[in-house]
Amino acid sequence: MSAATRPVSLTSAEDCVEAAIAAVGRRIVLGTPLGLGKPNQVLNAFFDRARRDPTIELVIFTALSLEIPKPSSDIEARLLQPFVERHFGDYVELDYMKALRAGDLPANVTVHEFYFRAGSMKNVASAQRRYISTNYTFVARDLADRGVNVLAQLVAEGEIDGEARFSLSCNTDVSLDLTAMLKADGRQFVSIAQVHRDLPFMYNRAIVEPEQFDYVVRNPRYDTTLFSTPNESVGTTDYAIGLHASTLIRDGGTLQIGIGSLGDAIVYACQLRHAENAAYRDAVAALGAEEEVGARIGGLDPFAVGLYGCSEMFVNGFLHLRRAGILKREVFDDAPLQRLLNEGDADPEDVPSVLRALLRDEVIGPVLSARDVAYLRRWGIFKTEVMLDGEVLRVGQETIPLDLALAGNLELVNELALGDRLRGGVYMNGAFFLGPPDFYAALRAMPRGEAEKIGMDSVARINRIDDAELRGLQRLDARFINTAMMVTLFGAVVSDGLEDGQVISGVGGQYNFVAQAHELPGARSILCVRASRGSGRQVRSNIVFSYGHVTIPRHLRDIVVTEYGVADLRGRSDEEIVQALLAVADSRFQEELRAAAAAAGKLDPAYRIPDRHRHNTPERIAAAIDERRAGGLFPAYPLGTVLTDEEIALANSLREIKSLMDDPKELIRAVIRSFLHDVDERQAAPYLERIGLQHPDTPKETILRHLLLLELEEQGVLRPL
Repeated sequence: MSAATRPVSLTSAEDCVEAAIAAVGRRIVLGTPLGLGKPNQVLNAFFDRARRDPTIELVIFTALSLEIPKPSSDIEARLLQPFVERHFGDYVELDYMKALRAGDLPANVTVHEFYFRAGSMKNVASAQRRYISTNYTFVARDLADRGVNVLAQLVAEGEIDGEARFSLSCNTDVSLDLTAMLKADGRQFVSIAQVHRDLPFMYNRAIVEPEQFDYVVRNPRYDTTLFSTPNESVGTTDYAIGLHASTLIRDGGTLQIGIGSLGDAIVYACQLRHAENAAYRDAVAALGAEEEVGARIGGLDPFAVGLYGCSEMFVNGFLHLRRAGILKREVFDDAPLQRLLNEGDADPEDVPSVLRALLRDEVIGPVLSARDVAYLRRWGIFKTEVMLDGEVLRVGQETIPLDLALAGNLELVNELALGDRLRGGVYMNGAFFLGPPDFYAALRAMPRGEAEKIGMDSVARINRIDDAELRGLQRLDARFINTAMMVTLFGAVVSDGLEDGQVISGVGGQYNFVAQAHELPGARSILCVRASRGSGRQVRSNIVFSYGHVTIPRHLRDIVVTEYGVADLRGRSDEEIVQALLAVADSRFQEELRAAAAAAGKLDPAYRIPDRHRHNTPERIAAAIDERRAGGLFPAYPLGTVLTDEEIALANSLREIKSLMDDPKELIRAVIRSFLHDVDERQAAPYLERIGLQHPDTPKETILRHLLLLELEEQGVLRPL
């Protein structure tokens, strides 16, 4: 299809599929973004066409195929179903995922993913067999190598200065690089855009010309509810980890975080550090954090200069940091300009100082050239109306000689030509986004001037160092904070899978950010690990002697944070690493780990864990957090929630009941106590009605009703009688 005829507008996903088959043939290798950017109606039309016609071969390459949560029990269904109907509305699910879960994918359809929602595909044989383990930055290359011939993506549509444009919006991650790669190789492929009216229109590199697509599908019926992820509740352990991690973040630096409760905990801790510093320092001290570590690596003071966000995933928390006045350090895609800002020789709000510094460092010449004028306009140093007119600058009816070394000319430029502040800087770079409904609403409502300060970009430019000089200047004191499942006593990290080969999530960009932390001056990789998992008899340590699968090898060890503190492992010997990790391990497992390391010859048998680290217990952490929670800190949902108060209380109670089931003795005790307690029936009625237990029909429902009322009472939701 020639550029002159692109794109063809269609209203039917089915017609789009037929057009694609006519263009590329009956073997369709379809690449589509991870997460939100999937055009579900178009993908379902491809899947349906292949299911009806076995002569078509459909191979799908993607990641993070989103699914509406499904209850695992009848009681979960009672709580979940009304919320699902309210929150997900008419969201159209992916038919290939339904077939994959049911085990009936047609023989002519194959689905490959490189990242799963955590734990969602455990023991799903087809998904496990066809999983592709790859670093995020290699995905475009891998898809090109596998012969992708159809690209399909959800896009936003809008006008910029009167010209129609599309925005890749939530997924610039792979699309930008893959499209360029296929074009450079002269590959024949079809590019499809499905427009969604509610998708936020993002600027900068997210904007693409309409001619990039062969087919554009527009249909109001396809503008169904966008998939959104509700904020998770943040528990005591995650708050403790978030507080420790926040002490490692340096003012004036760079931040990367991920989605989920740990990311939200870090955001809240930063907000507390910035706005209520005394309370923050009190909480950090109560956890026993070592001040020397924070002082050396990060800081405890409010964020005066502020942070710049550089994260593969632009999460909701970054907007909260922006509103709090923390995410405010702007960076510019120009090394000389960025260097001047870093050195304090120029101020984005003081344009004359910028111009003087550029002249002093000979970034621009004393006699302005056409290149100099374009450069100064590009960054807002000159007003947009400043024009080069022969041997002079023209500003409206006024003219200024180009030689700024001559007396009076620089003063004229300062008076007539300069802008109010630098333009073109961004405080956030991200490769994709996914979040709660209010996150999307905030992005849609954002004024253009503010939205342009968010740079959606390719994952290759964010997750790796494509320009060492520029990225080093932008990503000052970078703190790349990610989550892991386990860490070995020698510093290797397990984040994506189990030693039996089961994939839990995927490597994603974690390796890339760890590697960056070792390459960028002043950068650190911070991997957060909950010290233990499970409860009762099922409790296990997440710091282990060794493990049969690792995501981050031990030679890339850096910083590990648990709820009990910070282990700085960079450049340390094996014995020093063992000692540092024992200090942040759960005390229930410390002696066993110490003995194993000593038996292996990696630790002096005479070594004893210092007394100050021998009280690493959940009870101590809970006491520190709960005391401050009673004073109004550490809310269950620090970034807000779409759940009602009743749903929050019920979810917490059901979580506690589920935990009790892991310990039969405790469960029996709780059941006995529940039958000995009475609560205000009128106060309890809305909760029982919400979950359908007003009138239990079976003994199981009766027991569950009593346990639920007991848990609600212990939460302080219901009054005892």
